[in-house]
Amino acid sequence: MPPVSIAIPAYNCGRYIAQCIESFLGQTYGDFELVISDNASTDDTEAVCRGYESADPRVRYVRRAENIGGPGNFRHVFSLCSGKYHKWSTADDYWHPEFLREAVAVLDARPDVVLCYPKTRLIDASGNTIKDYEDNLELSAESPRQRMRDLHNNIGLCNAHLGLLRREAMLKTALIGGHLASDVDFLGEMALLGKFSLLPDVRFFRRFHATSSSWARDDAEHQAAYYAPSAKAMSGVGTWKRFGFQLGAIARSPVDLADKLALSFDVLRRMHYERGALMRELGSQIVPR
Repeated sequence: MPPVSIAIPAYNCGRYIAQCIESFLGQTYGDFELVISDNASTDDTEAVCRGYESADPRVRYVRRAENIGGPGNFRHVFSLCSGKYHKWSTADDYWHPEFLREAVAVLDARPDVVLCYPKTRLIDASGNTIKDYEDNLELSAESPRQRMRDLHNNIGLCNAHLGLLRREAMLKTALIGGHLASDVDFLGEMALLGKFSLLPDVRFFRRFHATSSSWARDDAEHQAAYYAPSAKAMSGVGTWKRFGFQLGAIARSPVDLADKLALSFDVLRRMHYERGALMRELGSQIVPR
């Protein structure tokens, strides 16, 4: 069994996925399995992936019969993997050839670290540099409470969940849920389980383009197509679901009671700050349409 699993949840990414796959096949660390879960793509994604599957025994391509949404596909491809270290990768991004070697070295040497990720360079659809991005998520505090607080205080773009993670820790979480910003909440749950380590150099190239899931966060139709493509619309209580997920993560975490109470109070404070959105969602469920 290879120690590393690379998991690519893919959908209609024929234009970009070859560069993504090749960035892994060209890694200086090569002891991995690469599993692609195609979420019922309608473009040439399947043809591109099957070409790599036939050429390299480390590549396995699985095609779903129906689109279960982005988060669902993240969970599905995780279930197909077995490495002690797990790496999700979005299909339209790519990675520096030294990333896996450097990240594996960190996780091998530091059992207190559950996630190792690199600095990020943002690129456009054609691969041109937009800017280098600082995530500020070197979560090295001994206190799980402080790590989770630092995550919520510092996070902007959500890149760190695409780092190299300990599968053992991931299995203690609810993974990525079906609500908006569930990737951030997954990181919050991981922060309760261990530290995050940041590699010092740019190793991740994140692409922004018109059809990426990160585009048009305020566009409900765009987000529904990513999160719940088979539903008529996303749930009208997404903010409630997010805070419920956070409280659940705290409740099931292995931290002591004092930390659980303090972190739950942090969530209640965030709920108070977003009380307007919560009340609007509640009203939308009570008032007949």
